[in-house]
Amino acid sequence: MPFSFIGPAQLAALLILVQRGFEELYAGRNTRRLLAEGAQEAGRDYYPVVAAAHLGWIAALFFLIAPDAPIHWMILGVFLALQVCRYWVIATLGPYWTHRIITLDAAPIVRKGPYRFIRHPNYAVTIAETALLPAAFGAWALAAIMTAIWMAVIVYKIKLEDAALAERRAQMETADSEAQSIS
Repeated sequence: MPFSFIGPAQLAALLILVQRGFEELYAGRNTRRLLAEGAQEAGRDYYPVVAAAHLGWIAALFFLIAPDAPIHWMILGVFLALQVCRYWVIATLGPYWTHRIITLDAAPIVRKGPYRFIRHPNYAVTIAETALLPAAFGAWALAAIMTAIWMAVIVYKIKLEDAALAERRAQMETADSEAQSIS
């Protein structure tokens, strides 16, 4: 069979690559517009680490999972349900959603949608996806290893992001405190 090296895990990796490619186009457009409006990028030197970790995960799905690996449908279903959460995050941030850490002083700190429940929902979804998709094909060790790598990458990215947003968050909290004391 000419394509015996392609199985469900490889198809999933290719679909993820296409999905994330389209997301990168949207994120890139938002990034360029925000920078043109005077936004600043934080953690620019760290972005290649994030991109490499993400591409490494996709490559690992493609190359390290056997084409005939069994599919654990319930786990795959949870992964697919997470895509709804992923696009809820993207829709909530709208024109402010990027893959990079871009701050614009005039932009609001978003506290609606999934941000009502968790401070960094995009990263929570990413960590869950990283564990679930390899697990859906029985690649438990790959799920554990890539999740550990992604957690290290994301924990540092969150520190960079929180530092970049600290002043705006403090201003927002001050404004919220003042509004509550008035009412």
